[in-house]
Amino acid sequence: MIFTSESGLLDPSRTAEWDVWYRGHLAAMAAVPGVSSAQRFRALAAGPPPSLAMYSVASPAVFDGDIYLRTRGMGPFVSVVDESLHRRNLFDGLDAAPEVPMTAILLVADRAAPGPVQDGLVWLRAVAIDRSVPYRGIAIFPDLAAAEVAAARLGGAVGLYAPTTERFEAPGGV
Repeated sequence: MIFTSESGLLDPSRTAEWDVWYRGHLAAMAAVPGVSSAQRFRALAAGPPPSLAMYSVASPAVFDGDIYLRTRGMGPFVSVVDESLHRRNLFDGLDAAPEVPMTAILLVADRAAPGPVQDGLVWLRAVAIDRSVPYRGIAIFPDLAAAEVAAARLGGAVGLYAPTTERFEAPGGV
């Protein structure tokens, strides 16, 4: 399953500080039992939330665990997170989040129903947490030009994201 957390800050002057904090948060999240990977991305254009974190989780039960409950959240940034952009969703459709190389682009398309299967797009269904979007299509492209072509072909609201961190893996490959 894939868990995503989208957000942005009310105070953009704290973005560099937030980026440093978020790296440690991702490493901590990857150490939570049932979370096997964590990676963060930034939107390349206005429109979608500027920050997207994507995690591989074993099941919805992860969110009930004591370690998750102590680790989750925005830490010292909770007061400056723009709640209008903060969305958390658990998706079914892939066992794990795809690995997105630092030079690649992640395409994200939110829809009321699954869209076309093209350009390597995989459609995920929201099954828990906010369920702010019923379906999310994701695909990875080697560069921005290829992602832009796919986004234009897909149409509608599409976000393009670049990795801001490497993929953090659970200790011991769990």
